[in-house]
Amino acid sequence: MLRITITDGPSEERWILQGRLSGPWVAQLKSSWKKTPVSRQARKRIIDLNEVTFVDLDGERVLTMMMRDGAEFVAAGVYTNHLVETLKSRHRHCPFKFFGSF
Repeated sequence: MLRITITDGPSEERWILQGRLSGPWVAQLKSSWKKTPVSRQARKRIIDLNEVTFVDLDGERVLTMMMRDGAEFVAAGVYTNHLVETLKSRHRHCPFKFFGSF
């Protein structure tokens, strides 16, 4: 299960993800992200991964898409820090080559 909480502030939009980013919840996150109005995209977009417990390959692809869209990530735990560093590394080396559907 994945819980997505979006808080709006004057200068930023914060997405707090809690739980497992896998299976049907990947599509839910992607859909929510794509539905964000263009007018809100001018603000800083923060993705808080502190309470994420697992991310599958499709979840990594969605997070990478969000990174390409300019999102910044917050991660405090060993797992989430490693995940963010891995995504940043992949993004730097191969920013637009993603295979498979998600």
